[in-house]
Amino acid sequence: MNNGSALRPRLLAALGAALLLTSCSSAGGGDHRTTDGRASHWGKGMGAPEASAFMKVAVPESATEVKGAVQINPQEDIYLLSFVTDEKTAVRVAEDLRPEKPLRTRNQDLPSPTELFGHLGLAEPQSEKGIRWAGVCPPCVGDSRRSEVQWIEIHVLELNSDRTRVYMQAF
Repeated sequence: MNNGSALRPRLLAALGAALLLTSCSSAGGGDHRTTDGRASHWGKGMGAPEASAFMKVAVPESATEVKGAVQINPQEDIYLLSFVTDEKTAVRVAEDLRPEKPLRTRNQDLPSPTELFGHLGLAEPQSEKGIRWAGVCPPCVGDSRRSEVQWIEIHVLELNSDRTRVYMQAF
């Protein structure tokens, strides 16, 4: 028996498997990134209603410019929500999260680890001068309303005397 003919079936099987893996990993296109062979993407048709439902946050009825998105990830999905309201309402939303510390000024020199809010057409909150923020682990503070949420971060930015943008991120 010829050694070349014995290797041919294994070589063809390996080549077929490589082609199949390559075609699967590049299928779909669209807005995603790959890390260690795992892809993340923006959930189609998932926006502010899904984000506010996950966070158990009611968007104020008077809010404008309501935006949201869900980034689907291999380990944990990231929910984004943003809206414009008055300062008093923004502070109430932050207080309802039950953070251990109240809203405080954030050092805007911190680099954003990811570009998330850009997907909503907004600047990343960490890049905004004068932004205030608070973060909370709902299970850590006994918030049974949000037992499925591991972390919620809120950023509040005063736009003018009667308008404040709220940015929320949760996973």
